[in-house]
Amino acid sequence: MSHFNLTIVTPERCFFTDEVDMVIVNAAEGEMAVLKNRAPIITPLKTGKIRIFNDGGERVAAVVDGYINVGVHSTIVVTNAAEWPEEIDVERALEAKKRAEESLKRDKGKDIVQAQLALRRALNRLEVAKMSKYND
Repeated sequence: MSHFNLTIVTPERCFFTDEVDMVIVNAAEGEMAVLKNRAPIITPLKTGKIRIFNDGGERVAAVVDGYINVGVHSTIVVTNAAEWPEEIDVERALEAKKRAEESLKRDKGKDIVQAQLALRRALNRLEVAKMSKYND
């Protein structure tokens, strides 16, 4: 496969930068795969997994919202947060899940939206944490 440059940045760090074969992201309209020479596009991302394929291997990370900018020679993902499975604090994610579920049971109005987003983030982190055995 042909390689292209992928860079993933968060407000805190440059999370990933390397030549890759393909990346799959959770775009606003559904999963989107990017290969070398894909038509340029900028689109929002939803909380979910980002799958990075290179030399027959796959790495998976949890990301929180953001956007992807596919250019002629490189692809850039800007996200609010990104974590490899081994970086995820499972206990903290379980606590966040529990808080969000409790909030959904008792809250009304706009607090429900925040609780739903928190629950989605926690569930995504827990799912990616379980995938660590599949990464490098």
